[in-house]
Amino acid sequence: MSSSTSLYQRRRNATPEEIEAIPWIHLLQPHERERAVAAILVTEACAGEYVSAIGKPASYWFGLIDGLLKMSADHADGSSMTFTGVPPGGWFGEGTCIKRETYRYNIQALRKSVIAGVPLETFQWLLDHSLGFNRFIMNQLNERLGQFIAAREIDRMSNPDVRVARSLSALFNPVLYPAVGSVLRITQQELAYLVGLSRQRVNEALATLEAHGAIQVEYGGLRVMDLHELREGHFISARRQPTQTA
Repeated sequence: MSSSTSLYQRRRNATPEEIEAIPWIHLLQPHERERAVAAILVTEACAGEYVSAIGKPASYWFGLIDGLLKMSADHADGSSMTFTGVPPGGWFGEGTCIKRETYRYNIQALRKSVIAGVPLETFQWLLDHSLGFNRFIMNQLNERLGQFIAAREIDRMSNPDVRVARSLSALFNPVLYPAVGSVLRITQQELAYLVGLSRQRVNEALATLEAHGAIQVEYGGLRVMDLHELREGHFISARRQPTQTA
């Protein structure tokens, strides 16, 4: 794969294994699935490459087969805000495709990633003809709204442990990212990019989360042990109890 060619130039047909990894494909009727499979294209993005950018017209509905993506937006003052990461199994941009608008956020590959795309016209056809597809999209939109609201809250949080915990819990969302399960393959540096903290501070936060039984750090990734604890952050209050003096 060469970064000198565009994502579109690198497109190819999806393999049967890649098709089977798409969560919504199993909700379609046979004739709907046949049309969708014939239209799906796959491409590979290099680390640091943009899959979509702010202001670009939507031409595909995208999903991640393998790798890790970052969804973010740039502000006029030069600062940026990361909404979330996108792990394997995640699909995004449905709101933009429904409204046929331009993107209001950037999608960037944090590592070499395999990305699937459904052409906009096929996406619209599925909306018009498939009940199962419509239910999937409605669930996506509902979860995405909650995710973006949480992202705004995380962006304002000053406690690094809470930022890491909430950001991790978003990546383990079983509706948006059903392929993740209980183990997420992610490095501390990649998590640092998503949270907006240094790798060292992320490492300290992960140690705190692991000590309280919320996660287990494994080789090449993280295993969630208590998703509720990640979301609620009870470990923070426990860690910060005042010391009793004699």
